Amino acid sequence: MSKTRFKYNPDTISYEKIEFTFKKKLKRFSRIFLSGLFWGVVFFFLANHFIQSPNEKILRSEYNQLLAQYKLLNQDMTEMQRVLIELEQRDNSLYRALMGTDPIPLQVRQHVVNSESRYVNLKNARNEELINKTTIGLDKLKKQLYVQSKSYDEIVELTKTQKDKLLHIPAIQPVLNKNLKRTASGYGIRLDPIYKTKKFHKGMDFSAPIGTKVFATGNGTISFLGWKQGYGNCIIIDHGYGYKTLYAHLHKFNVKKGAKVTRGSVIAFVGNTGKSTGPHLHYEVHLNGKAIDPRNYYYLDLTPKEYDEMVILMSNYGYVFD
Repeated sequence: MSKTRFKYNPDTISYEKIEFTFKKKLKRFSRIFLSGLFWGVVFFFLANHFIQSPNEKILRSEYNQLLAQYKLLNQDMTEMQRVLIELEQRDNSLYRALMGTDPIPLQVRQHVVNSESRYVNLKNARNEELINKTTIGLDKLKKQLYVQSKSYDEIVELTKTQKDKLLHIPAIQPVLNKNLKRTASGYGIRLDPIYKTKKFHKGMDFSAPIGTKVFATGNGTISFLGWKQGYGNCIIIDHGYGYKTLYAHLHKFNVKKGAKVTRGSVIAFVGNTGKSTGPHLHYEVHLNGKAIDPRNYYYLDLTPKEYDEMVILMSNYGYVFD
């Protein structure tokens, strides 16, 4: 049985029976329902945005870890890209040049087929830009590594058939300079120490005491030995294959014209003859009659790190001796 309910009426000062009509019941039900619905929506919103389930916490943690790994991967790929570019430059300007083969064009080394379909499954992923950048960067890196690997295979095959050429091509520094402290100035535009005007320096200067040994940098024949204007006492070695090396400002000679020399032979001693402002060796490398940068011809002497240090030292404008 339903209980009878009353309410107090102050006008009549008596309790009156409450009549529950269908309309009143509907209004009461609607009020309760809407109130419950409102608070349910509020609770759902709060729970969905501020309260995480154990599974959601695990997924969020895994997601953050994955994001961090992507960022680290991008940093690693950037560093690998830098190292690979250095290898490509050395391959083109040194190894392939020595073997007389054409350098690999940049567009061949870095070309990656730009297929939208390859990356379409990434477009709806969270942090799409980061994921796309990583994926495309990795594809580019793989392409460059493949091309560089094939290039080294080609160089190895060429060395097997050109062993004599490799013995003759200049490949060491002309003075002992393992710690690079004797590196003075390099190839390129420099300030003349006497006339104080800019000129093209066709070789590389090594500061060293008078009497320091000077070595042949490759097998060859002494084609010139004597005094040369501006160079003082000078030796020129003809290595064949279009290569010649020049050693200037010498103190005295240790060979005769026409002599056959091998790489590492002592051919002379450092001096201060000719147009020179201090004891040093001026060294040049010529290919087919044109002076070229000697720094690319120390590959038997220097590690990549030492090579980079030498490049920095050779850019010094303040230590030109001739």
